[in-house]
Amino acid sequence: MLPSSNRLRRSDDFRRAVRTGRRAGRRAVVVHLFSPSGVRPDDAEPARVGFVVNKAVGNAVLRNRVHRRLRAVMAARLGELPAGSLTVVRALPPAATSSYDELVADVDGALKRVLDPR
Repeated sequence: MLPSSNRLRRSDDFRRAVRTGRRAGRRAVVVHLFSPSGVRPDDAEPARVGFVVNKAVGNAVLRNRVHRRLRAVMAARLGELPAGSLTVVRALPPAATSSYDELVADVDGALKRVLDPR
């Protein structure tokens, strides 16, 4: 479970991460990461994460399962995210049939790409 301080809730924050952040996609997920520049780690807010799992993924049962799995994956990776960053994980339709390990691999690959300073 994600702590309350690490949850992305406001639509403006989702919009900022998706429109101006770095993006990396894999088979089952797309990860958007917005990291503000010039923020010192001791002054910054904690990294916040939000999820988008729309009806293209499947019915409500499948969407909730995918959401729970993605939340568990990202909870374990909060320490890797820059302080004050906004991260949106968007599930694609193949996420409904992906195993937990496949979701972990897709999220890790996408995170590695968006965190790369190139």
